[in-house]
Amino acid sequence: MRGMNDLVRQAQVMHKKIEKMQKELETQTVEATSGGGMVTVTANGGGEVVGINIDPAAVDPNDVDMLQDLVLAAVAESLKKAKEMSESEMNKITGGMKLPGMF
Repeated sequence: MRGMNDLVRQAQVMHKKIEKMQKELETQTVEATSGGGMVTVTANGGGEVVGINIDPAAVDPNDVDMLQDLVLAAVAESLKKAKEMSESEMNKITGGMKLPGMF
């Protein structure tokens, strides 16, 4: 039984570390750009887009499709970077062990 109690205690400690890490990740941000820096998107480690900056030179009323593509590309890249950052931090806690439903 002692082994089971130790395992439960270790799981509780890991759970607390994961919760703390997730809160910290929400305050960390990553940026991605597209169009040579004409569109910049900022996302946090929680996978939320928290900012978009569009250079006025990228706004061409005759080519809205290009601007949409630039925004989409920057959003996708920022979320990818945020996920990579989260996975990296999670691996530090779990030692690379995959936990269902975490990431």
